Amino acid sequence: MSMQESLSVELRAAMKARDTDRIGAIRILIGEFARQPGKILTDEQVIAIIKKLIKSERELLAAQKQEDSPFLAIMEGYLPKQVSEEEIYAWVKENIDFSAFGNKMQAMKPIMQHFGSAADGNTVKKVLQQFA
Repeated sequence: MSMQESLSVELRAAMKARDTDRIGAIRILIGEFARQPGKILTDEQVIAIIKKLIKSERELLAAQKQEDSPFLAIMEGYLPKQVSEEEIYAWVKENIDFSAFGNKMQAMKPIMQHFGSAADGNTVKKVLQQFA
């Protein structure tokens, strides 16, 4: 079952449980899905939409000088488990030859391709800055 289909199932379950926070969050997600050109989205596209909504919510919370919201917690729950800085560092150390790149930040592309949605771009950037 794709993430898009499982979210529809979760919406029904949240409605039965009367979980208003989860209902609202899933409805926002489904509304974003409807705005996309294709009706059927891949899991990667769904994750990209979730990340966009999380970024938007964090910016809104920062403007309001708040730390967390139920919406943010629910959205982060739908993301795949993120790899740690240590895991990224170990993989980069073994697999990336920095002499092949003009500067170390150009190595982000193969790193992001390897980890996919399990790695946050800001975390990868932070790890790359640790290399001399």
